[in-house]
Amino acid sequence: MTRISAGNLKKGEFIIYQNETWQLQKAEFYSPGKGSALMRAKIKNVISGKNIDYTFKSSEYVETIEVESVEMQYLYKDNENAYYMDERTYNQYTVPLAVIGEAINFFKEGEKMFVYVQNEKPLCISPPMSVRLRVTETEDGVKGDTVSGAKKTAILETGASILVPLFVKKGDIITLNPEIGEYVGREKEI
Repeated sequence: MTRISAGNLKKGEFIIYQNETWQLQKAEFYSPGKGSALMRAKIKNVISGKNIDYTFKSSEYVETIEVESVEMQYLYKDNENAYYMDERTYNQYTVPLAVIGEAINFFKEGEKMFVYVQNEKPLCISPPMSVRLRVTETEDGVKGDTVSGAKKTAILETGASILVPLFVKKGDIITLNPEIGEYVGREKEI
């Protein structure tokens, strides 16, 4: 563990807060003009997945912890955990679904992603920026229905459903952001 000034905190770092491990989701330096500067932070508990907003005084010291980022293969999920395998050692790790959040609904078995590990214990994952999934079910767009920004529901190969533009059809491969579950684009047909 290392003690650093709260004014030097950065998004993605892991800290000890109230004797638990948290990851900074957002860190914003704020100087009110009068009084001492502050660091506004949004932190996520790596055990429960709970998010809170907290404001540190920039002169306050915070304990950070060293965490290793290891590329692993996503194996499967059950009702409580997601299971990953380190392909170098073949060790398997579990990460609670509460920590991963809704992004788990957009992962295919066998995909590779980074898992944060401390002392051989997985803390959380770093989801990919985008994933490619096939649309397995959606309504056909109605000719002439060209309302700007109109959307329809599509079911993906993982079983998740998202809103997509009207031109997306069954069988298309789309790109989406798994962290927020939003459509990014459609893959060009070959």
